[in-house]
Amino acid sequence: MECTVRSPVDISQPIVSCPVAVSRIMRPDDANIAGNVHGGTILKMIEEAGAIISTRHCNSQNGERSVAVLARVERTDFLTPMLIGEVAHVSAEITYTSKHSVEVQVTVMGENILNGVKRITNRATLWYVPLSADNVNSVVKVPPLQYSSPEQEEEGRKRYEAQKLNRSESKQRNDTIIFPSINMDRKSKEPYTVGYSQSSLIHLVGPSDCTLHNFLQGGVTMKLMDEVAGIVAARHCKTNIVTASVDAINFHQKIEKGSVINVSGRMIFTSNKSMEIEVVVDVDHVLKSPQESIHSVTAFFTYVSLGKDGMALPIPTLKVETEDEKKRFEEGRERYLQAKARRTAEATKRCQ
Repeated sequence: MECTVRSPVDISQPIVSCPVAVSRIMRPDDANIAGNVHGGTILKMIEEAGAIISTRHCNSQNGERSVAVLARVERTDFLTPMLIGEVAHVSAEITYTSKHSVEVQVTVMGENILNGVKRITNRATLWYVPLSADNVNSVVKVPPLQYSSPEQEEEGRKRYEAQKLNRSESKQRNDTIIFPSINMDRKSKEPYTVGYSQSSLIHLVGPSDCTLHNFLQGGVTMKLMDEVAGIVAARHCKTNIVTASVDAINFHQKIEKGSVINVSGRMIFTSNKSMEIEVVVDVDHVLKSPQESIHSVTAFFTYVSLGKDGMALPIPTLKVETEDEKKRFEEGRERYLQAKARRTAEATKRCQ
């Protein structure tokens, strides 16, 4: 399907979306302590590419100007590590639009510029909602997308309905999350327990963190969440750890400039070679009248432990102590088995 950049047109006319490509070299300040590119850095680049293409699409027709904000990120797998000195190529494409949302699929490739070898490192699917440039509480209608076939549109509609249901379920669960207070005296905690590795990070949302609407960028949020998850994983294993995947991230509340966010992470489940960490972002509107903090963003991160040879190491078994921890461990086991079955099905499909 031919793609050309054109001036804003009539709002009823379907549009052929032009892919967006963003590239930059990975520098030493992008590295984690193991020397690989920080998973949060990749997540931030993915979100930036998605914001560019979705905002461009939402302003491609005559109508109210808008800025697309991140509402949800589907499960994202880290297929291979990105290395310092490589060039990260992030390619984003719009694959479905509903009346008020945009689906963006992103592929990340790492390029060794010394020999020209490229490989896929990440794939992700993101959902954006356009907010009016004049009124942040007003959602703007999304211009329709031109599909290559009715089947492509139908598949997109199914994905839209599935994420809509999952987001609703996540919102209900989000309202019931009770995150225990973190005891900084780790000497009183037994190693390999939830309380021993549980960690948090406090961040003041400044202008450089924000979108044009003065709300915290989704990519910045994801980077902070990945940092906290990495701290939890490192405290549990005491080894080099890397992000393996991120389950769906749902953004339930906008976070304003000047807010203080508390990013908390706790170990939920361990298998022989992986561990699942729940991360919750609480918002404290310090410039407003006192009120309870709000669970704004929630997600599950999966990490693996690597030896000096880069091979996966066994994960110490998580010691669950309370009924709530046991319940969450079993829920994590179920997600682990579902992800394992999905990977097996995808591998079988590729071999056919």
